[in-house]
Amino acid sequence: MAERSTAAVDVADNSGDEPLAAGADKVTADGVDTQNGRAADGPMADKDAERTTAAPAAAPELHSGHKLARRYRLEECVTRVDGFSSWRAMDEKLRRAVGVHLLPADHPRARSVLAAARSSALLGDPRFVQVLDAVEENDLVYVVHEWLPDATELTALLAAGPLEAHEAYQLVSQISQAMTAAHREGLAHLRLTPSAILRTSTGQYRIRGLAVNAALRGITSETPQRADTEAIGALLYAALTQRWPYENDAYGLAGLPKGVGLIAPDQVRAGVHRGLGELAMRALANDGATASRQEPACTTPEELAKAVAAMPRIRPPEPAFTAPPEYQHTTYQQGNYGRPTPPGTPPTQNVTVVPPPPPLNGRTGRALKWGVAALLIAALGLGSWQLADALLEHGTQGDNGSSNTQPKDNDAPKEPERVPLTIRQAAEYYPDGKPQNIDGVSNSYDGDPDSYWRTYAFNDGPDLGIYKEGLGLVFDLGSEQDVSGASIAFKFGGDHTSATIYAAPSMSSSTPVGSLQKIIAGTTSDKRIDLVAPTAVKTRYVVVWLTAMPKSGPSDYSGAGYKQGISNVSFSRTS
Repeated sequence: MAERSTAAVDVADNSGDEPLAAGADKVTADGVDTQNGRAADGPMADKDAERTTAAPAAAPELHSGHKLARRYRLEECVTRVDGFSSWRAMDEKLRRAVGVHLLPADHPRARSVLAAARSSALLGDPRFVQVLDAVEENDLVYVVHEWLPDATELTALLAAGPLEAHEAYQLVSQISQAMTAAHREGLAHLRLTPSAILRTSTGQYRIRGLAVNAALRGITSETPQRADTEAIGALLYAALTQRWPYENDAYGLAGLPKGVGLIAPDQVRAGVHRGLGELAMRALANDGATASRQEPACTTPEELAKAVAAMPRIRPPEPAFTAPPEYQHTTYQQGNYGRPTPPGTPPTQNVTVVPPPPPLNGRTGRALKWGVAALLIAALGLGSWQLADALLEHGTQGDNGSSNTQPKDNDAPKEPERVPLTIRQAAEYYPDGKPQNIDGVSNSYDGDPDSYWRTYAFNDGPDLGIYKEGLGLVFDLGSEQDVSGASIAFKFGGDHTSATIYAAPSMSSSTPVGSLQKIIAGTTSDKRIDLVAPTAVKTRYVVVWLTAMPKSGPSDYSGAGYKQGISNVSFSRTS
């Protein structure tokens, strides 16, 4: 199994609840948490989801220092609402911070919370904050979550201002892809609010509270995919405009003017990226009416993810250029050879040039001239004699056939020229239905050595047979080409990486590996492998399939384990 992060995330207050003040408990009669005197949910939950009212249940009387399962020591209560409380705790066994939800075992939602937590834990997708434990013990039900100390809530990011276009693009792309994977496993969120979205220090967005937050508050929906899609649209709208797309204020954001309805983002704030604004309206207007009236509404996260992928990629802003300081001449270039100038001395001084000595005259000078001339004549004669002797000897050997004539360099056979092939697009190839890093696929062929597509980290290796058949990517060359070579640059070196190149019938992951046509395979312990096939294979789609990966230490995305990343892939044919 892929290793989970040992860091963790605050899992308590992801709905707009006010943090627990000293001695202040806030619980509403109907279980709806409040913010600034208004429902923090806004109209979003009323439209697509239903909240079941729980019978009043006493929150567990616990205090800081209490220990659960002789392992989780409660340290700080961050939220207490609707009969349950949320804490920051310390896992004393693994020495890491965690988050804990606590509620009485007789709470009307205790069973649904346990079921939701266990279902979420089975997903194991690193784009979600992971459920680490879900237990019923001593009349208590508690759910233990990750705690990410370096993560920042989207609420805090939006408080500083709207996101720039590239950051908003990353937000909607990553969130829609993650929720697509969750809905494929039958899991919905139903509480996708700005406080449920976390941005890590590496720029990755992670979602907390999958299924659990809705279960804690008794929220259900007959159309969960539509509810989550509209929630993603609201997040994108808020990221572009710094306004909540409903009339009520929520999550520290001002709502839209009352009575005007849902207006396009570019009518709220100038300079909004037009494509992203239309995308937000397509996700929000799930009844079929869209702002552009040209594209259909997106009613599922998968439809929204496909719409994002169809957009032209938004590049990050160029870094600001800082002019270099004005060039300063050194003392050496000024003629002082690094010696300091004494006080009172002008920067430059006139130096008297000593004329060269006159030529030798008289009898001694003439004798030296004739002596040098005689030596030069003798040297020329000796060199001419040796050259003529060498030429005669060479000609004699040639007549006798005793010399070996070496072929010229131009006569040597030339290596066939490799012609690079253009990659039009790429996708992750996962026949087992478990992708590794879908949003990082484009990094595998963008030519940037610092960006890469990466796999999860596995506990055993280097061969992956114990877990799965392999991991890979599929590339589209645009048309059928004679593929005879591949060059792959890896992120990690070590013992060892095994890669196989296959010809595929399409970009789909539904085609099993065993039915693909093999082109070439190889193994390396370096960070690069060059493969040349003895015979070219004509195909449009090419699969790069990894069956072994080296062991590497912790990185930005995973802990230590057997893992690999691909920073650049290129294919070629023989001219």
